Amino acid sequence: MQSTIDQKLFSEACYKMIGALQGQNGIGTLREKTIHSVLKYYYAPDCAYHEIKIGSYVADIYIDGEIFEVQTRNFNTMRNKLNYFLQKYDVTIIYPVAHTKWLLWCNMETGELTPKRKSPKTGTLYQIIPELYKIKMFINNPKLHFIISFIDVEETRYLNGWSHDKKRGSTRMDGIPVGIYDEIRIDTFADYMVFLPEALPNQFTSKDLSKAAKIPQGKAATLLNILLETQVINRVGKSGKSYVYEKTTTFL
Repeated sequence: MQSTIDQKLFSEACYKMIGALQGQNGIGTLREKTIHSVLKYYYAPDCAYHEIKIGSYVADIYIDGEIFEVQTRNFNTMRNKLNYFLQKYDVTIIYPVAHTKWLLWCNMETGELTPKRKSPKTGTLYQIIPELYKIKMFINNPKLHFIISFIDVEETRYLNGWSHDKKRGSTRMDGIPVGIYDEIRIDTFADYMVFLPEALPNQFTSKDLSKAAKIPQGKAATLLNILLETQVINRVGKSGKSYVYEKTTTFL
């Protein structure tokens, strides 16, 4: 299992899997999308470990007694699978985040593509928060782990939106990975501390976290709800209408 950033291996994964998908009219094994296929090959280059049936489910990767699932969204659809897998196996969910994104637009009538343009947005680890909340009931299981994989992506979208320029509300055609920037691994409960910025005081509110992490306060509140399950923070009181949280000294 790949455990350090390897640009050469990632490029090889892109070349091999994108070529294979194009040869199958864009449809890969079990109708997977491009990013899913590339990450599966990158983290487990030997295809003998791919698509392994375990019970009534199929694991993306099964190697050395551990299961790895590449999931780009909709963590809630994994609940039954996780409930079964976690009874016997360690499970790592690999979640891709577009660190740098280049956008291309496709004219649906002519098929013409616009020149790619770099998106001003940069992906962050906080993008996983809504997905973690969907499986919050499993977060306190020490057998559940995560790899947040920051990749560079060329995303093609159809010009079929409702706005004047047809971009707002448009449909995503595909995302083509072109490089890997970094990864964050969450293997133990202590690793969840990565979500708490160093500038955050020992006692804080969701508003404090929102400001320090530069995320909306609602998302900060959701994150705190999740982190309570890991015991890296405790709820210790209230300040006005806001709950006050404290970092657990065990993990400092």
